Amino acid sequence: MQMPQIDKMIYPELSYKVCGLCFYIHNRLGRYRNEKQYGDALEVAFDEAGIIHKREKRLPASFVGEKSYRNIPDFIIEDKLIVDLKAKTIITKDDYFQMRRYLVSYKKRLGLIINFRQKYLRPKRILNKFA
Repeated sequence: MQMPQIDKMIYPELSYKVCGLCFYIHNRLGRYRNEKQYGDALEVAFDEAGIIHKREKRLPASFVGEKSYRNIPDFIIEDKLIVDLKAKTIITKDDYFQMRRYLVSYKKRLGLIINFRQKYLRPKRILNKFA
């Protein structure tokens, strides 16, 4: 498997910091908490690390009549990166499509899906090449 080139990655330093804090939280809390608990712990870690973030900001409606309460990502980091937390057995295509909706609606280039339920944390990078 070929390693990604760091100079072609989107927001490598920021995503590295965010993933590092997620690993820290996963090691500290374990893998059997709920999504909100991981979000609370991660929010404290972001504050302590000086990372600017917004938690659970509603997406703008993408068409007339859409209910905006249906699309709420967990974190928007430094107005660049969307982070969606999960606490479930596996990440599904629906989770991927949900992140794609977030990226398109917010016009962001990079999203991270973090599943805390797994024994080993494996952040998933989702790119929006149209932003």
